[in-house]
Amino acid sequence: MSDVQDVGKGFTTMTNNKSAKATGRLMLYASVGAELVHYDVDVDNAALIRRGSVRLDASVMYVCPHASKRYLYVVTSNRGLWPNKGAPGDTHQVVALRIDPETGALHTHGAPVALRNRSLHITTDARSEHVLIACNEPSELIVHRINGDGTVGDEVKQSALDTGIYAHQVRVSPSNDAAILVTRGNDAHGAKAEDPGALKVFSFRNGRLGDGVSIAPGNGYGFGPRHLDFHPSQPWVYVSLERQHKICLFTLNGSTLSSLPLFSVDTLSDTKNIRPRQMAGTVHVHPNGRFLYGCERADATTEVDGRQVFAGGENSISVYAIDQVSGELVPVQHINTRGFHARTFSFDPGGRILVAACKSPVVVQEGNATRTVSASLDVFRMGVDGRLEYIRKYDIDVGNASLYWSGLLQL
Repeated sequence: MSDVQDVGKGFTTMTNNKSAKATGRLMLYASVGAELVHYDVDVDNAALIRRGSVRLDASVMYVCPHASKRYLYVVTSNRGLWPNKGAPGDTHQVVALRIDPETGALHTHGAPVALRNRSLHITTDARSEHVLIACNEPSELIVHRINGDGTVGDEVKQSALDTGIYAHQVRVSPSNDAAILVTRGNDAHGAKAEDPGALKVFSFRNGRLGDGVSIAPGNGYGFGPRHLDFHPSQPWVYVSLERQHKICLFTLNGSTLSSLPLFSVDTLSDTKNIRPRQMAGTVHVHPNGRFLYGCERADATTEVDGRQVFAGGENSISVYAIDQVSGELVPVQHINTRGFHARTFSFDPGGRILVAACKSPVVVQEGNATRTVSASLDVFRMGVDGRLEYIRKYDIDVGNASLYWSGLLQL
């Protein structure tokens, strides 16, 4: 790893309180396969200092914090990822980790709880009384209670739910009375027709889900939502469309969403040159509610002189100003991440620093030569105008695994 002081071997704060004050130590947690690594963050110098790690039973899929910032909840799986690429997997878990309040170090907290299938996302409700888990294949939404000591408790059994096709994220509304399951669907492939996408909105009370409503413009065809985020003070919900390279604005009406988006904006700087495996990614609203950040990812390769090299595409963070009356997004900046496929990115609650996790190494062609661009943590300074300034790149040796998740957390 370059540029990192190794003294041991948010998450966009990833809570429902986007107006949190930047008062405690800032930590970065990032996963490489089954290892979850802990970094101190020096905000003034935009620097990361590796401190240690904890190893779990299978690869980390996603992580969320307890509202108290005392625990992390981690979903893991060995399905389809190293060292079991292509395999169905037999280890799917949700794990609680205790955060040392002084150092940020992680320690297992209670026994892992088995899940039926691989999950891609986990969140808690506003009071962290439950974890909600989105599984993609088969598409499923699972709820577990959180015990009083912060460990993962029993599953809350649900009635039959319409959980769509390929669930990718679940979020609980700021009012804590609705859960929104983001189901991406799938592009048509060969003789297989397109699977429609949708936002599945359920009432949520005491861990139980019900009264489902499906938000699916065009019956979900040409609508491939991946992630959403809430505005901190307005009833605005921003949804990224992975397959259409858009960010849409929906309104939150009580415990449901508007049936159609108010508007959409492009996530690509060049919408006329979409390359293979070009995908829009996650979205995060700035804690001050004035800006939104999204990303585009590309990592497809093509054979050149017998070697697989990058086939082209955009790897960028896009910045938008939010109109404070209408909620409309106005493009401000598209900035190169300097790495490939930023599956996750996050910033601190003070809006000072953004870290993008570019998950895999990629070989690029430069004239007659090639070079490998490593998986990386890429650090940006956030300006008062929302714009990003690239600061530095931390190369990460992921071996056969990938830098699948990362998040900043203010203790």
